[in-house]
Amino acid sequence: MSDTQAPELQTLVKAWKAARERLDAAGIDQPVIDARLMLEVAADATRTDIITDPHRLLTPQQAATLDDYLTRRAAREPVSHILGRKGFWKIMLSVNSHVLTPRPDTETLVEMALRSFPEPMAFNVLDLGVGSGAILLSILAERPAAKGLGIDVSEDALAVARENAANLDLAGRCALLRGDWTNGLGDATFDLVVSNPPYIATAEIETLEPEVRDHEPRIALDGGPDGLDAYRLLAPEILRVLKPGGMFAVEIGHTQSAAVEALFKAAGASNVETSKDLSDRQRVVAGAKNPLEIRG
Repeated sequence: MSDTQAPELQTLVKAWKAARERLDAAGIDQPVIDARLMLEVAADATRTDIITDPHRLLTPQQAATLDDYLTRRAAREPVSHILGRKGFWKIMLSVNSHVLTPRPDTETLVEMALRSFPEPMAFNVLDLGVGSGAILLSILAERPAAKGLGIDVSEDALAVARENAANLDLAGRCALLRGDWTNGLGDATFDLVVSNPPYIATAEIETLEPEVRDHEPRIALDGGPDGLDAYRLLAPEILRVLKPGGMFAVEIGHTQSAAVEALFKAAGASNVETSKDLSDRQRVVAGAKNPLEIRG
């Protein structure tokens, strides 16, 4: 009889406990949540399975997959990149290193847009810097009469957005095109313009968490020396492509409210205001184009 013993098979509950302890020891910020998310995918289990069938055994392959996930997470690779997906608003999105991982803070922007456009209303929305499609597709999923255009300078990001649009059965209501912000778009074309542009000051990027600094696209983060480069360009351009009476909403860094509001007011926007996210931080600057504006 051999002295070599097969490795002990893990149950769901033991695997979860060991995973969260390993992540906690590695200094991961949310070890309990991250461990559960990776266990669910690795073991093909749901959150309910872990609770109602905690002694179900992982197969050796499932255990090996979980071990690989944990090794990558301990090295500070984002969970969204490891699993290739991220929930946002009410939809699930494919994500990778070519797009920003959608964050709960950005849901503030979606909420504001939906509040201004009732469900039966037909309208068209422009998403500048569409990335994974998180904002645009969340709006279209909730507003069946709406149509949208997403623009991004990155063809790799657009490939992710197109995959998400197809998976959500929304490809027929949105176009996703490569472009440089609003270049080539006509005046007074859209009812709603949304954007989550790069807004981190260049010098601050090296101080970010490794998950962001080392794994997210620099082009989607770097807002120039003071983080405001994109807004200087976008404020007048967003007003140009908005229809009279149309609305805009842009995400900001939490210290940028006054500066971004001033840029949009200088561009002629009305009803400019800032809304806070769930962490009570300034997060979205929104406003409108004067409905009485007459172009020369």
